[in-house]
Amino acid sequence: MAITFQQAFAGHDETLKFRSARASVLANNIANADTPHYKARDITFDSMLQSEVNRLDLAGSDDQHIAGSSTFGTDDALLYRNPSQPSLDGNTVDMQREQAEFAQNALQFDTSFLFLERKVSGMKKAISGGQ
Repeated sequence: MAITFQQAFAGHDETLKFRSARASVLANNIANADTPHYKARDITFDSMLQSEVNRLDLAGSDDQHIAGSSTFGTDDALLYRNPSQPSLDGNTVDMQREQAEFAQNALQFDTSFLFLERKVSGMKKAISGGQ
């Protein structure tokens, strides 16, 4: 029985894409901490999943033909963050929260990368015979 990369990576490759997209959004929030009327945004796994499910468009000319389309990381999955202490200029970025979320996201990215690295290492050993 043949194994595919999709099966071998067990979703860790997609997790890295999600973590990269979230890091970009959080970095954007941090960069705009002093911008008046800037609204902090974030991506959750649930919102990204729902966005992808809504985008999935199945069609085919045969029962065994399935075509799907997806655009990962679009604005549909971005949510506005509710501020715990809104500022007078309308900015909703809480710098401490953004930095904590960024650090947690970085840790989760590193964890997923480690899992993916070990999967690839195991596949290399299987191909080379454990040498």
